Amino acid sequence: MTTFFRQFWMHLAVIIVAVTALVLVSQEASANRVVLSEGYEDADLELQGKKLKGFALGSDGLIADWYWIRSLQYIGDKLVKNDLSNINIENLRPLNPRLLYPLLDNATDLDPRFIAAYTYGAVLLPAIDRDQAIALTEKGIQANPGSWRLYHYLGYIYWRANEFQKAADIYDEGSKIAGSPPFLKQMSAAMRTRGGSRDTARQIYTQMLNESDDRQGRQNAELRLMQLDSLDELDAINAVLKTVIADGSPCPSSLAPILPRLMNSKLPGGRDFRVSADRQLVDPTGIPYFLDRNTCAATVDGINSKIPKF
Repeated sequence: MTTFFRQFWMHLAVIIVAVTALVLVSQEASANRVVLSEGYEDADLELQGKKLKGFALGSDGLIADWYWIRSLQYIGDKLVKNDLSNINIENLRPLNPRLLYPLLDNATDLDPRFIAAYTYGAVLLPAIDRDQAIALTEKGIQANPGSWRLYHYLGYIYWRANEFQKAADIYDEGSKIAGSPPFLKQMSAAMRTRGGSRDTARQIYTQMLNESDDRQGRQNAELRLMQLDSLDELDAINAVLKTVIADGSPCPSSLAPILPRLMNSKLPGGRDFRVSADRQLVDPTGIPYFLDRNTCAATVDGINSKIPKF
C-alpha cells in the first residue's frame, strides 16, 4: 500500500509540473506570437490524402467526401471574408483561392468517379486557372469515359476561352457517348456557327443550371443567365436613348421618360422589362439601372447590383 501511495503522489507531481509548464509555455507563446502574413491559411496542404489511397481500409470515399466538403467551405469562406464590393465572376484570382485545385485533386484521386467534384472545378477553376480547369476535367473524362456531362463541362471551358473549334470537337465527342442528350450535338453545331452568341451562352448555362449538383454551381449559372437578360435589356434601352439624342432632345435625367418608347421593343423569349413601383427600370436582381448622363448610356449599377458591369 505504501508503494502504491508513493507511485500515486509521484505521478500526480509529474502531471502538475507538466500542466504548469504547458500553461507557462502557452502564455509565453501568446505574448510573443508572430504576426502571420495575409493568406497564411492558404499554406500548402499538409495532409495529402491521395497518398492514403489503398491504405485507408475502405475509407477512400469518406476521405474524398471530406476534401470535397472542404473545397466548398474554402470558397465560401473566401467570399465571406473578401471585402471587394463586387466580385468579378470572370476573374476570381483576387480571392487567392490557390487551394481549390489541390483539394479537388485529392478528392478525385481518392474517388476517381466523383463527378460532382469534377464539375464543381470545371465551373470555378476557369476564373482562377484555365489550365487547372482543363487538367481536372480531362482527368475526370479519363476516369469516367462514359460520362457525357464531363465532355459538356470541358467544352464549356474551351467556349469560355473563345476556342470555339476546340469546344465544338469536344461536344462532338461527347455526343457519341451512349445515352448522351441531343444537346451536345446541338452545341457542337452552334460552336462552329455562332459560338460567341448570347443564344449559345443561354443554352449552355440553362443546361448547367438544370444539371448542377451543387449550390454554388447553380448560383453561378443563375447569375450568368441574369447577365444575359441584362445585356438584352441594356441593348434595347440604349438603342432608345440613341434615338432620343438623334431627335435633338437632351439626355433624360432618368430612364423613366423613355418607358413609353420601350413598349415597342421586343426582348428575346417574349420577356418584359422590369419596372419598380417608383417607375424605375431595374435589372434582373431588382437593382435600378444606372444612367451615365455624360455618355447618355445605361449600365448595371456596379456597386449595388450583383451583376458585374460589361
